[in-house]
Amino acid sequence: MPDQPPWWTRAVVYQVYPRSFSDSDGDGIGDLGGILQRVDHLADLGVDVVWLSPVYPSPQADNGYDISDYQGVDPLFGTLDQLDELVAALHGRGIRLLMDLVVNHTSDEHPWFAESRSSKDSPKRDWYWWRPPRTGMAAGQPGAEPTNWHSFFSGPTWELDEASGEYYLHLFARKQPDLNWENPQVRQAVYAMMRWWLDRGVDGFRMDVINMISKDVAPDGALPDGPQLPGLPYGDGTPHFLNGPRIHEYLQEMHREVFAGHSEPLLLVGEMPGVTIEQARLYTDPARAEVDMVFQFEHVQLDFDGDKWNPRPLRMRDLKASLGRWQAGLAEVGWNSLYWDNHDQPRAVSRFGDDSPRHRRDSATCLATLLHLHRGTPYVYQGEELGMANYPFTALEEFRDVESLNHHVQAVSHGADPADVLAAMRRMSRDNARTPVQWDASPHAGFTTGTPWIAVNPDHVEWNAQAQRPDPDSVFAHHRRLIALRHEDPVVALGDFTMLLAGHDEVYAFTRSLDGDTLLVVCNLSATPQPLAELLPEAVTAEVVLGNLPEDDPAVLRPWEARVLRLP
Repeated sequence: MPDQPPWWTRAVVYQVYPRSFSDSDGDGIGDLGGILQRVDHLADLGVDVVWLSPVYPSPQADNGYDISDYQGVDPLFGTLDQLDELVAALHGRGIRLLMDLVVNHTSDEHPWFAESRSSKDSPKRDWYWWRPPRTGMAAGQPGAEPTNWHSFFSGPTWELDEASGEYYLHLFARKQPDLNWENPQVRQAVYAMMRWWLDRGVDGFRMDVINMISKDVAPDGALPDGPQLPGLPYGDGTPHFLNGPRIHEYLQEMHREVFAGHSEPLLLVGEMPGVTIEQARLYTDPARAEVDMVFQFEHVQLDFDGDKWNPRPLRMRDLKASLGRWQAGLAEVGWNSLYWDNHDQPRAVSRFGDDSPRHRRDSATCLATLLHLHRGTPYVYQGEELGMANYPFTALEEFRDVESLNHHVQAVSHGADPADVLAAMRRMSRDNARTPVQWDASPHAGFTTGTPWIAVNPDHVEWNAQAQRPDPDSVFAHHRRLIALRHEDPVVALGDFTMLLAGHDEVYAFTRSLDGDTLLVVCNLSATPQPLAELLPEAVTAEVVLGNLPEDDPAVLRPWEARVLRLP
C-alpha cells in the first residue's frame, strides 16, 4: 500500500435499496424522505459511505435499474431537492454518498432510445445495438434473432421492433436496451452526466454490470453466437460481452474524463459478474486508473448446481477456498469488496448461516465478524445489521421480482414441476433481500403507514431495529463494534492475510498482520462445538479483542462462535 492509503481502506459501506428502506408518505414504497428520517440510524451504526440504489426516473420494470432520465429523481422516491438534502445530511455526519450508475443499458422509455427507435436514419440509431434478422430469415420468425444469446432474465436477448423490422439488444429485460459503447457520442454523454452528479456533491459511483459495456463486435458490425445452453433453445453469450475487448480502454477513458484531478476523494466500484482474479488485478491496479474495487460473484455462486435456480448445499471448505484465493490474488495489487448479500442475493443469515431461532443471532454475528476481518472494504446491506432473514414465501403471488417471475414462466413451460420451481424461488429469489427493513414491531414494521409494495417478513415482531438498538448483545451492536474496530486498528484495514486450517469443514481461521502486530480470527461455521485447543493451541491463551459470545471456555469454540484475538 502507498504511504498514505486511500480513505476507503478504513471505510465500511452501507447499501440502501430505497424502495424497501423507509416510506415517509404512506404510499407503501420507500423514498428519500424515509431515508432522511433514518440518517441517524446510519450514523449510529458508524458507516462511512451510503450506496444508494437507483432513484432516477424509471418505469420500474426492474425496480429502477431501467432508467429513463439520468439527471432526475423519480417522483416515486421524491425530488432532486430531497436528494441534495440527503447529500448534505450525510456529509454533515461524515458519511459519503455513492450513486448507482447503470450505463450498460437504459429504459426503453429513455429519450435516447425513443429517438433511436424513431427511424433507421435517426442520429441516435447507433446509440443502441440495432441489427436486422439473420440472413435468409424473416423478422419475427423463430431463430431469426441476430444472435442466439440468452437473456439474464430468461428468453432471447433480442426484441423485434415491428415498425423497422429490426431487433434491439437487451441483456436483461426487454425494456432495458443496451447502450452501444462503441459509439463515442454515447460515452461522452455518459461522462457528462457523471460529472453533473459529482458537481452536485455525490462522492462516487457503484457501476452496475460495468464489465458488460464492451461487446465482441466484428469489423462488419456482426456479433457472434454463443455455445448452446443445455435444454434451452439459446446460447451462452457471456464470452462475447463479459470483460470485452475494449473494456479497459473505456474505463481508463472514463477515469480521465470524469475523475482525474477531482478535488475530493472519490470511490469507484465496478460490479463485474464473471470477473476472474487476474482480471480484477488489472481493473483495480491503481497504476491503471480504472476502478478502486470490484464486486465479484464467485463466492455467491458456490451453491449453484448449474445456475441459481438449481441450488445445492454449500460446503464451507469451498467458501474458504474461494475467499482465500481472492485475498491472495489481490494481496499485492488491487483491492477486494467484501459482501455476503445485496439487493440481488438472498439474506446472508439464511444462506450462509443458520436462521433457526436457536442460532440466528449467533450465526449472523459470526458471519459479520468473518467478513469484516478480511482484507478489503466491507459492504453491509440494509437489514443485515439486524440479522434479517429470507421471507417465508408460500405462493407465486407473493413474489414481485421480474427475474423470478420470468424464470417461473419459462421453467414451467419447459415441463418443470411448479412446486420444485417455487421451492427454488423461495430460497434464491432476489425478493428475499427486498422485503422492507424492520424498524419496529408494529403491523408493517415501522416501514410504512400504508400497504407495503411487498410483504413485511412476519418475524419483524421479534427482529427489528427498535428492539436491537439498546441491546448490547444484539446483531446491531456487534456490527457497531466491528465497524469501530476497522476504524481504530490499522491491522484490520491494512494487515496482510494468511489462511489457516484450509482443509477444515467447520472452522474458518486466519491471521491479519501489520508491522509485527497480529490478529488471529477464528469462526465456527457450524452448530457443533469445535476443539480450539487441538486445532490452534495459540488461540487459547491469546488476548480477546472482540467476540460475538460472552467469554467462556477458551479451549472450545461454541456453535457459531467468532473470536478476534491478538497474538503476543
